[in-house]
Amino acid sequence: MAILNFKGKTFVQNHHLAVKYYELVPKKDLSLTDKVSLNDNLIIHGDNLKALKALLPTYAGKVKCIYIDPPYNTGNERWVYNDNVNSPMMQEWLGKVVDREDMTRHDKWLCMMMPRLKLLRELLREDGVICISIDDNEISRLVCLMDEIFGEENKEEIISWRRRHNQPNDKSKAVSKVAEFIVIYAKNLDFLKKQKGFHGLPLTGSFSNPDNDPKGDWASKPWKAGTNQTGSRYKIKTPSGKLLDEEWLGDEETYKKYLEEGRIYFPKGGDGLPRKKYYKFEREEEGQCAHNFWGHEDFGSNQEASEEIKQLKIDFDNPKPTRLIKAILAIFSNKGSLILDSFSGSGTTAHAVLALNKEDGGNRKFILVECEDYADKITAERVRRVIKGVKGAKDDNLKNGLGGTFSYFELGDPIEMESILEGKKLPSYLNLARYVFYTATGEEFEPKKVNEKRNFIGESKEYEVYLFYKPDIEYLKSTALTLDIAKGLDAYKGKKRLVFAPSKYLDTEYLLEYRIDYCQLPFEIYKLKG
Repeated sequence: MAILNFKGKTFVQNHHLAVKYYELVPKKDLSLTDKVSLNDNLIIHGDNLKALKALLPTYAGKVKCIYIDPPYNTGNERWVYNDNVNSPMMQEWLGKVVDREDMTRHDKWLCMMMPRLKLLRELLREDGVICISIDDNEISRLVCLMDEIFGEENKEEIISWRRRHNQPNDKSKAVSKVAEFIVIYAKNLDFLKKQKGFHGLPLTGSFSNPDNDPKGDWASKPWKAGTNQTGSRYKIKTPSGKLLDEEWLGDEETYKKYLEEGRIYFPKGGDGLPRKKYYKFEREEEGQCAHNFWGHEDFGSNQEASEEIKQLKIDFDNPKPTRLIKAILAIFSNKGSLILDSFSGSGTTAHAVLALNKEDGGNRKFILVECEDYADKITAERVRRVIKGVKGAKDDNLKNGLGGTFSYFELGDPIEMESILEGKKLPSYLNLARYVFYTATGEEFEPKKVNEKRNFIGESKEYEVYLFYKPDIEYLKSTALTLDIAKGLDAYKGKKRLVFAPSKYLDTEYLLEYRIDYCQLPFEIYKLKG
């Protein structure tokens, strides 16, 4: 495998490990739910590197499908490098716009992407997939970076998507640009295939035997129309007498067989292109195998996306069409999947998730992260309007609303473990519990299991975990693990008790007797996981 080298690589290879955990602060007034919760659909406003780290305690290994649309690094997007990496060279990069004249713009882009991709990989399930929209400016470097982080053996495919339906008239170029790409990698491609973790695209069209054809067993089934399928070219005569010279259904013999069985339907009163009929059960079993060229007719275009967002009365440049994201989710997620987009822009991914749930009765959930100031006014506002509906929209779903909820969070203060005993920026009990549990055990933190009165914060494969803490400096100065506290812990269940407290008044003999591993806040957290 080729190794990609770039300026700053040695400083960002492990930068994601040094990123601090930040509090996620709920914003009830910006949410659209009765009860704000980290288990709801989420929209998070803040730097996406910090937000991804903040999500790890709750969502590590839980995300089925990630879709991201990062800056394409064309030199015209005016994105800014903002990662505070401990390197003099990279400190010079901070806060400066990356434009076409910047001779290090490719290095900066790779330095921005590498730690984010590493955290995104940690968030994926074992059968999870990441899909990245990109164009020719960075695709070669992105594929090399993905090979390094995800492994070349886990590359699923690169899709070419025709993003515009009209032909550009740019006479300054010999070849006009009408396509971009979607780079797809699995966390573990072998495992994904064994688990059958991907699906076909749904077949297009929907009707119930419109010509009332009585032939065969098909007549009693709810028919589904299919699109033309590439195959041999031969003459087809429609019921109206029109001759078509089409590539269709493999060969003429197959076509005639389907025609005799009554499985062919000619729309437009017998004058349109023939379609194969699918009944409900066949559609569910067969699906439509995806390929790596996606045309605008089936997957939407930039123009369609602009019209879609215009109906929602949202002003945003270069959104992606909902049909494109829905197609990705149809292949790589199921009805109960968790979907993540950490470059969420106008919120198309949330729109696609809600639309699919409406169509198939699913319960997919989304997590959006947006760093720009428009996270509320554009990203979240689009989702609000998609949920509630927009009066006057041409599309009925947009007009009536898709339903759903979401909880809005902002990044708060970093959880500065070293300053806890000094009383500076003390985190809430729940936020410190989340940090302590995940960092010590590496397993999912479940807020519902926290019992602050009992100082119990959860159970891992090896430990029952207790946290003696309050965001109060006097409490921290005066609280210690004592014999009475040790006796008062829950009944022993065969697992060690992992107890975090500011200090202890127990010797080793008693710790062994009560099966306690004691950890002083905050200094021994890292040692446990290592």
